This record gives sequence, structure tokens and C-alpha cells, in this order.
Amino acid sequence: MRHETVPPTPPDAAPALATSAGGAGVLAGGGPAAPPANAAVGLRALRLPRGRGLSLPRVIYGPTAGRVALATLVVGMLALVVFDASGSSVLVPRSQEVFPGWEAGPLNGVFGTLSASAHAINYTVSALLIVMLVAYFVALAAVRTLSMRAIVLSVVALHVILLLEPPFQLTDLFNYLGYARLGALHGLNPYTHVIGQEMHDPVFTFSNWSNLHSPYGELFTALSYPLAWLPLPVAYWVVKVGTVLMSLGLIALVWDCARRLGRDPRFAVAIVALNPVYFVYAVGGFHNDFFMLVPAIGAIALLLARRDRAAGAALMLAVAVKFTAGLLLPFLLVGAATGRRRRKILVGAALAAVPLVVLSVALFGLSLPNLSQQGSLLTPFSIPNLFGYVIGAGGGTTFILRVSDAAL
Repeated sequence: MRHETVPPTPPDAAPALATSAGGAGVLAGGGPAAPPANAAVGLRALRLPRGRGLSLPRVIYGPTAGRVALATLVVGMLALVVFDASGSSVLVPRSQEVFPGWEAGPLNGVFGTLSASAHAINYTVSALLIVMLVAYFVALAAVRTLSMRAIVLSVVALHVILLLEPPFQLTDLFNYLGYARLGALHGLNPYTHVIGQEMHDPVFTFSNWSNLHSPYGELFTALSYPLAWLPLPVAYWVVKVGTVLMSLGLIALVWDCARRLGRDPRFAVAIVALNPVYFVYAVGGFHNDFFMLVPAIGAIALLLARRDRAAGAALMLAVAVKFTAGLLLPFLLVGAATGRRRRKILVGAALAAVPLVVLSVALFGLSLPNLSQQGSLLTPFSIPNLFGYVIGAGGGTTFILRVSDAAL
């Protein structure tokens, strides 16, 4: 892909955004102009470094290629969902054992049962993902010729399609419900007990973390408790709808942050939301990461809006969903630039942490999320496992895991 070099801009200047009739922001010609007022305030307040010689993708494809790429992503996702929902396969964990209609979704059996061997399915899905990745890069190369409306419609269409599919290759959704039912229905603390202790509960059949304590934050667990009193199929769909809505909220926050920084929001939205890895594996797997990412990115948006206490409080909400969100705090403090603003962030975080700690102790005692067991899990595409295959050890052996732990 060819690149063009953007000339250096003054510290308080940013590329101007002009709004077309279609509502899409486009880079205005004629040299750098002042950004919108709120963007200028955000840039000066954060004192973000402006890199010299920053490269932006040249428009190497026109709007026709861009629209074809968007259509390819939508059609490709629809094909994958139809295949995923057609019947039991390696794409849906445990579907060989049980695959009820409420899990398969409304597309189950619409085009008949598409039976194939595991190897055929893997090759077909891999080829489809490669085609979608190519379409993604074409869309990025043409994004400055596309309207914001076209991008948003494509993103919404992808999310609606994803809502109709069963969880793709993972059972995390049922683990969330398993921990909720463990505590709310069976009176067992999910941080000291395991899903295997509710083996007569219908959710046990669909879960795969039968011997792990919950690794999720206390706020997320508390919010999931009401789902335990719903029938399992209803709770399943509530989680799916909630996850899709949170993903759309995350994308809206990405758009807002780009706008406040004087960047073209079309590129920011496209690089995140049109990525097949994002919508196939993150959204399609119905992960609770979105319940952490929305307040985390919301904290960044609030920082850009100079609402520093609210930014600190929002980050604590993210930490209460997944503890690792706390890694964002040092970056918020660096972005705040001044000592006064940093203190406001810390005050907001402390004030929000108090009721969250009270909630945690009241519901779960002094138990903490089980991050240690999670950190020891070996996944197929983890660096230790891949390294083990490269050196001919057959994957992540005990010795390789010990070395990697020592290195970290």
C-alpha cells in the first residue's frame, strides 16, 4: 500500500474536518485549519505529541471499491452465521452433545443442515475469513471516499447478523450464566466455589469451566445475578443483546474520541468495527470484555472532555468488571498533563471505588476474582504454545511455561 506523508502541524493545530451533505467528515484542503473548538481544547489540555512524518493511507481505491468491500464483509458474515447456525459442528462448542433451537437461533435449518467434516469446515471458514480480511483492508484504503452513513449502516448490519448466531467457538456466555446461577440460585460464592458444584443445573451442560473459580469482577457478577432467575434461553438472549449493544456503544465512543481529537472518525470507526477479528471473535463470541471496554474508553472520552473526576470514576467501573482495566490508569494520568487534573482523576477513582468495595464485601466477602488460574491457562494461539510448536516440542510444555512465567 502506498503512503503519503503529512507535513508537521503546529502543536495546537489539527487537520480540519469538513462535513459533507451526507454527514461524513472529510479532510478539508488548502492547508491546516483550526479544528472544532472542543477538539482544540482536548488537544491543548492533553498536550498530545504530534508525530513528524506521520503516514496516513493514500486513497488508492474509490467509493465503488469501498462499497463493494463493505458489502463483502456483510455478505461474508451472513454466510458464516448461516453455516454456524445450520447444525452441530466444531464452530459451536458442545453442539455435538446438545444444540437446542434457542441456542442455534432463528437461522437454524433455514437453508437445511450443512454437514461437513471438521477439516472441510476449518478450511471453509479460514478461506472466508481471508476474503473478509482482504475486504477489510480495501475498505480502509477507500475509507476517505466513503460516507459515515455507509460505514455506520455496515457496522449495524454486521451486529444484527451476529445477534442471530450461536456463540462462535467459545462458551464464555454460558460461563457467565453459570457463575450467576451458582450464586443467585444455589447460594454458593462464585469466587470460592465452581460451576461443577451445580452439575444438575441446566447451564452445566453448556459450560466448560467446571473447575475454575470466577475470574470476573464483582460488579459484573452482581449485575449478572438477576439473569439467574430467568429461564436459561431468555437469559442467554439477554446476554447476547446486551453484548451487541455494548459493542455498538464502544464504537460510538471511538467515534467521539476521534472527533474530539480532530481526527477523521470514519477511519477510527472502520479500523475497529470492520475488522473481522473484532466482529467475528469478540462480538460473535459474546465476550463480557465490552462491559469493561465501554467504561474504559468512556474514561478516555471524559478525559478529552476535561471531566477528570468522571473519567477516574468510569475507570473504576471498568476495573470492577475486569481488574486488568486498571492498567489504563497511568496513561490517563500522563494524558492529564497537569498535577491538578491528575489529582481530580485520582479523587474520582477513589470516590467510585468506595461503593464498589462495599458492594463486593457485602455480596462476596473478602474473596477476589480468580486471576491466577486464568493466567495459567494455555490457549492454542498463546506465545508459549506457538513457540513450543516452532521448536518442535509439541506445544507449551511445563518447562516452556515456567520459562515464560519467569520472563514475565
